[in-house]
Amino acid sequence: MASHRRPKQPSRTRVTVLTTAAAAAVALSSQAANAAPSEKPNKDEVKSKVDKLYEEAEQATEKYNGAKEKQEKLQKEISTIQDNVARGQEELNDLRDGLGSMASAQYRSGGIDPSLQLFLSADPDSYLDKASTLNQLSGQQVEALKKIQEKQRTLSQQRAEATEKLKDLSATRTELGKKKKEVQGKLSSAQRLLNTLTAAEKAAIAAEEQRATRASERQALSANPSSSSSSSSSSASPSTATPAAPSSGRAGAAFGAAQGKIGTPYVYGATGPSSFDCSGLTSWAYAQAGVGIPRTSQAQANYGTRIYSASQLQVGDLVFFFNDLHHVGLYAGNGQVLHAPRTGTNVRYESMNTIGGPFMFGVRV
Repeated sequence: MASHRRPKQPSRTRVTVLTTAAAAAVALSSQAANAAPSEKPNKDEVKSKVDKLYEEAEQATEKYNGAKEKQEKLQKEISTIQDNVARGQEELNDLRDGLGSMASAQYRSGGIDPSLQLFLSADPDSYLDKASTLNQLSGQQVEALKKIQEKQRTLSQQRAEATEKLKDLSATRTELGKKKKEVQGKLSSAQRLLNTLTAAEKAAIAAEEQRATRASERQALSANPSSSSSSSSSSASPSTATPAAPSSGRAGAAFGAAQGKIGTPYVYGATGPSSFDCSGLTSWAYAQAGVGIPRTSQAQANYGTRIYSASQLQVGDLVFFFNDLHHVGLYAGNGQVLHAPRTGTNVRYESMNTIGGPFMFGVRV
């Protein structure tokens, strides 16, 4: 006879676990549904994050510029040393040939001096210090051997120097690659954030920047009415700090050169004339005025007289921002700066109060 057994009922513990898990899943789904609309940051939050990324990218850009400048300097130094070594080797060969000629003549006239034979067959350095050997040589031969010794020492030092600089160059190239990758990473992150905005939000941000740029331009031109006749009729009221003339003829020439690049795009690492980063613009502008200043903002900060009061600034002075001095522009008057701001913008006027970092000081080149 078949036996009939009652189906085994789930234990109370198992029922409790399943019930709890189901409740948690429902709660999590509810939370996710409620949180979904707020996950997307609004326009202002995106702009704030993007601005921060651009600032970090600019910091990395100035370090990239410094590594690039160092690389170019090392390459020139290595090339010079290698040229010197090549010429030195030729001179050494000539000296040895001359000593060999003396030995040949001596041999033809009655045999080569044994001590000179030793010099020709081995390194002369080990014999030059031996007075007894020197006494057996003619004055001309001694002088030739001393020149060979000195030339060998010089070549050895130059080759050692070239080797060290080549190591430094290799390390600098590695650093350059890292900084470039860092800049590109920051810019890519910023672009991904910008891509989360709608077309209308992007247009609103662009319109805000354009309004701020026009206001800054009016402020700057009110201090320098002769710099642009097309905008000199602006009715904007000047700010309390109103320097008028440039600090010198060259500062005025540099400022005028930079004005001619308004609207030129910002590109990290660029030094003009079709694109610039911040220190690329200032170094290019002063170069047009016949003044060579360093490439990076940190180096430019040490190239002149520092001015710590904004009220004492004059048009054309370099102005530096952020504690690490990673941003620089040209003072434009009325509290405005003419600069290459960041990726996604063009060379323009901007209020010193909206740069994003504190004004540190100016430099009168």
